[in-house]
Amino acid sequence: MHDFVVVGAGPPGSRFARRAAETGYDVVALEKGSVGEPLACSGHVSTDLWEYVPDDARDRLFQNRVYGARFHVGGPGSRSYPFYKDEAVSNVIDRVELDRTLADCARDAGADVREGHTVVGVDERDDRVIVEVSVDGGGTESVEARMVAGCDGPTSRVRRAVGLDEPSETLHGVLAFDDEPDDGDFVDVHLTAPTFFAWRIPRGDAGVEYGLAAPPGDDVTELFDRLTDAYDVETDRFCSGAIPIGPPDSVTTERVFLIGDAAAQTKPFTGGGILYGMRAADAAAETIDPTDPGTLGDYEARWRDELSTEIRLGSAIRRCYSLPESIQRVGLRALSGEIGVHMDEPSSFFSRRHLRRLVSRSADPGGESIDRGDGTEPEDVAEHGG
Repeated sequence: MHDFVVVGAGPPGSRFARRAAETGYDVVALEKGSVGEPLACSGHVSTDLWEYVPDDARDRLFQNRVYGARFHVGGPGSRSYPFYKDEAVSNVIDRVELDRTLADCARDAGADVREGHTVVGVDERDDRVIVEVSVDGGGTESVEARMVAGCDGPTSRVRRAVGLDEPSETLHGVLAFDDEPDDGDFVDVHLTAPTFFAWRIPRGDAGVEYGLAAPPGDDVTELFDRLTDAYDVETDRFCSGAIPIGPPDSVTTERVFLIGDAAAQTKPFTGGGILYGMRAADAAAETIDPTDPGTLGDYEARWRDELSTEIRLGSAIRRCYSLPESIQRVGLRALSGEIGVHMDEPSSFFSRRHLRRLVSRSADPGGESIDRGDGTEPEDVAEHGG
């Protein structure tokens, strides 16, 4: 019997498998298809990502460096409000290769990562969990473990099998790509999708990513077509997926725990979950003892202590997406310019660095060059190439 069965070998699953195996536990990770495929989410991440992958992985993962974002209340061509730093805010990476790299790290640590293994049932018992698996090529098998980590995404089969609550909300996200190279230094964010936004991300030689998310029921495809039509581009490699928002009150049972999108450990204001999921995976690896179900309560406490403030503040930011346009414009105009915030941590808005930026801007309102409204960038950020 294994110590852990990890269902799903995306970033949180592979990270937990690696950390648990490094501790000396017997870990098997099951991925229903090939690791990293199909692509279902963006590869725009904070620079903290590099703490989670080997140094020699950077060259094959890295695609572009981003210094900030231009926010638009309208579509392309509308006035933009730039938020930027003088160092990289984030990077754009090869998302499929990230998953493969993290899975390889888990294997190197001693975890048994099995592709082509689809979980079809989870039977939680007093002393173990039995996972029923359909294997590509035919046949089924049962895998037993003391505990199961459900890292199988927003529509988690594990979560539903053991009766844990669904996320508070699930958005429908779509993205596609234009192959024209673009090494620009700013992403574009359009507050035009209902309760969320649309985006344009330059990916260096890999082209440009266009995306959008909105609540189910809204015609996301039509909204996405409007976006790409406004940019006058034709895209391919269309991807679609669910984005969970709002973790349930509990992500654990007696012998099962959820990590990542399965637990809705995501940023409510962007939908991103790579870093939050891996931080939660580390919390799980540091607190859970597979021979002691009581330690699952320690995991609940640790990950919520780590992420709940950021999730709560992120929810407040997201509510601003639905404010009247006139109020959005006033707020963006007042806050735009050089920032001192971390893209994964809304609490950093209250950091000394960012508050100093705001104070200095208020003291010298003429010192910030704000977008002129003609589609060009402010002169004090033009050095990054926009």
